Amino acid sequence: MAFRKLRIFLEMIKVEHTIFALPFAYTGALLVEKKVPPAHDLAWITLAMVGARTAAMSLNRIIDRHIDARNPRTANRAIPRGLISSAEVWAYAVLALGLLFVSAYNLSPLAFKLSPLAALVLIFYPYTKRFTWTCHLILGLALGIAPLGAWIAIANRFDLAPVILCAGVMFWVAGFDIIYACDDYDFDRAEGIYSIPARFGIKTGLRVSAAFHVLALVLFASVALVLQLGPIYYTGMILVAVLLFYQHHLVRPDDLSRSGVAFFNLNAGLSVATLVFTLLDLTVPLE
Repeated sequence: MAFRKLRIFLEMIKVEHTIFALPFAYTGALLVEKKVPPAHDLAWITLAMVGARTAAMSLNRIIDRHIDARNPRTANRAIPRGLISSAEVWAYAVLALGLLFVSAYNLSPLAFKLSPLAALVLIFYPYTKRFTWTCHLILGLALGIAPLGAWIAIANRFDLAPVILCAGVMFWVAGFDIIYACDDYDFDRAEGIYSIPARFGIKTGLRVSAAFHVLALVLFASVALVLQLGPIYYTGMILVAVLLFYQHHLVRPDDLSRSGVAFFNLNAGLSVATLVFTLLDLTVPLE
């Protein structure tokens, strides 16, 4: 019974989507000293990310459970169907937040001091769709904290480069979340849910998404300028640009049928590609 409930919970929070933020956390950690950090730090960063994302998705599912029950696209989720109770998900959320705080404590003093602020962002995001169409950017910030937090975990200080990387991730996530929100255009307008597509229309929403992704690419490239990274990193950014372009090629205002591919496969590939090309740039000598 307990294993079945755990499996339901993991399916509900889509644990596989951790791949969006985790590679960027590793990227932030790599860039601090331009080398692979100690295994101790990587392990605690991984646990912090698992805790943060688990808490974020748990809280999102609890807070949105009544909205999810009314939305045909989400009515089949675990809480609306009664497969798992809100109390059980709350227990997982509290444990996940505990894991985040313990991990931050074992990384650096500044990371631990700032961990409650990161938790507040995770808690705040689900409420934003009730009052502001900038909710996409708040979600982006929640994921953008990953590379910034990892940098702070290693360096125990703020720097310009991770702030720029955080902003890049924020606009990247906001861009693909707008695409995702297009699927709920009719429901959101009927229910008074805030999103850029619901407020400005799907066509304008997709244009804003594209603009956000251009800005994200500029910010990712700016990290290389600040840290004086090499040609391999810039090659990775070319691949990122191709993935972003193809993502927008797949979706049109009159055809959103392939938004699932754009949402998961391409964005997961982008995140992993950024990590891989950053690692290669820092470790492969070009002579």
